[in-house]
Amino acid sequence: MFSRKKFILGSLFIASSLKKINSEPNSRNPSMETQSNPSSKNTKVLKAKILSSGEILPRVGLGTYQTFDVGKDPSKQKELSFLLEYFHSSGGSMIDSSPMYGTSEEVVGDVSLKTNLNEKLFFATKVWISGKEAGEKQMLSSLSKMKRKHIELMQIHNLVDWKTHLTTLKDWKEKGIIRYIGITHYTTSAFPDLEKIIRSEKIDFLQIPYSIAETTGEERLIPAAFDRGVSVIANEPFAHGRLFSMIKGKDLPGWAKEMGISTWAEYFLKFILASEQIQFVIPATNKLNHLKENMTAGIGNLPSLSDRKKMKSEFF
Repeated sequence: MFSRKKFILGSLFIASSLKKINSEPNSRNPSMETQSNPSSKNTKVLKAKILSSGEILPRVGLGTYQTFDVGKDPSKQKELSFLLEYFHSSGGSMIDSSPMYGTSEEVVGDVSLKTNLNEKLFFATKVWISGKEAGEKQMLSSLSKMKRKHIELMQIHNLVDWKTHLTTLKDWKEKGIIRYIGITHYTTSAFPDLEKIIRSEKIDFLQIPYSIAETTGEERLIPAAFDRGVSVIANEPFAHGRLFSMIKGKDLPGWAKEMGISTWAEYFLKFILASEQIQFVIPATNKLNHLKENMTAGIGNLPSLSDRKKMKSEFF
């Protein structure tokens, strides 16, 4: 169990590393706030504009699949409270959940209220059911569980009855119940359908699997999203944990350390964040030490395009 003392010390450390310094926007993509020299020390939180609105958010968010499904267990909720406080103190904002993630939505709501962070965070969840009334009921249930009367991002998951739900979400957006509309899918076989939708409909966010091991989206879908002003959220950034299995017994390359990368988690996340057309990434965790590594990837400099190729060639 995490102690309050450990949390405070950790928060003080991260706060000291987030001191404001001068930074120029990425010249290749003005929607990104990054540094171009990976060898120089930089502790600025990496942020990106939501392409459809210009709203700026920190680029590293937090997923909740499996990790927040703890129900009413007081000790586990307390641990998640420390986790959420550290996430926010590190500059984090976007938290992604779903009604399919067991009790995760409810836990996000409970924990964010207890820590007085509920209205300070960018909440994203999903609808995954057929039928207009059923969809509305599920989404209203999500709002209730997350202790909100409105939510920032509602996503149609796996394109289930997407035309029906899109009509509802457009109406909800007009009424201010949601701020953004998104679509998601967990399989690359659905990418052609996702591309057709973002080219024909007004969509704000696209959430897909993307990692150093899964870059299929780069071929057509991600460029199409960028062209259409659709912000991309990368999920499964560690390829369901497969990447960590691949690096067992493998030392971090010296050239990666020279770039300021100190852990494999940071290595894999910075590969994603260095993309010019991917705005956000949402690694899921309920472990404070893992969160610290993930949030470290969201500060400082990023690899260049040539560095990204080198990073990938280390494995593939």
